[in-house]
Amino acid sequence: MTIHSERRARLAAALPAHGVETLLVTSSVNVRYLTGLDSSNAAVLVGADGSATLATDNRYVERAQALGVPVVEAVDTAGTLAVPGAGIEAASMSVATYRRLLDRLGGDALVPLEHVVEGLRAVKDEEELELLRTACAITDQAFADVCCAIRPGLTEREVARLLEARMAELGATRPAFESIVAAGENGSVPHHSPTTRPLMAGDLVTLDFGAVYEGYHADMTRTVCLGEPAAWQRELYDLVAAAQRAGREALVPGADVREVDAAARSVIERAGHGGHFRHGLGHGVGLEIHEEPFLGPSRTGRLEDRVPITVEPGVYLPGQGGVRIEDTLVTREGEPELLTKTTKELLVL
Repeated sequence: MTIHSERRARLAAALPAHGVETLLVTSSVNVRYLTGLDSSNAAVLVGADGSATLATDNRYVERAQALGVPVVEAVDTAGTLAVPGAGIEAASMSVATYRRLLDRLGGDALVPLEHVVEGLRAVKDEEELELLRTACAITDQAFADVCCAIRPGLTEREVARLLEARMAELGATRPAFESIVAAGENGSVPHHSPTTRPLMAGDLVTLDFGAVYEGYHADMTRTVCLGEPAAWQRELYDLVAAAQRAGREALVPGADVREVDAAARSVIERAGHGGHFRHGLGHGVGLEIHEEPFLGPSRTGRLEDRVPITVEPGVYLPGQGGVRIEDTLVTREGEPELLTKTTKELLVL
């Protein structure tokens, strides 16, 4: 049994609990997870009896036929595979497609479901974890190499380009997302887009970036200082570092995702900066940069074993700057496995 057939078998076994005998999978990421086909137009129908049929158009059909799944060539992949009573992926199917399928099936109900495949994807198999380790190793090395070149006068965009070019040279398929380089006052914006602002002596600089390797996404953030940090910068950094350690220590199988978030958030709140930590503590990573599970005060669920997830507290002071420290880890019995291994000590460049 291949890794993809094992995944389909797990999905098939889970379908009766969702009240359906078949699931029409139309998310391109989920199709790749279940079949190995990376494409812009494909769907797979998976049955509780273990059956599966893959549909794709003629651009991908030859590749699809090598994957060990029955293949139907079609442009309208969802319409070709839809059957009465099938579950559908509500998060990825448009309302227009849903209505069209209902018309085609003569009014027979389709069952909108959410997070069925995503829930399975949260727990990674060893093949996935090895790809993630490689993506994170590339990310670590790119940071180490580019740190040597970061200096006052370079712009945020130039540093972002250096990071992305180095990741490509080290074997990355592409960046996991638009790299964030936020210098000085721009560090108060968690998802700042790099600009032509030059780096200056005395700046805290936040770098949030990651490599994709064979479809799997790394995510890491480090904050560095250009020259000796001021007292407030050192104090802010030490606070975020303490919160990040608390979050990592709470990351164990069985933990409630809200309690993991609270472990880090409470450190920041006790220091009087609760209002300056404006996002959840972390998120799953894998075939997508943001996937289940999510760590946050309004999230629900418990962590399982072998779940890659980020821990990324931050404190953002409007008009002044900010600090964020982020690692990608994997939940394990005992203590989590750290995938992004670059030091979390404040680097003074």
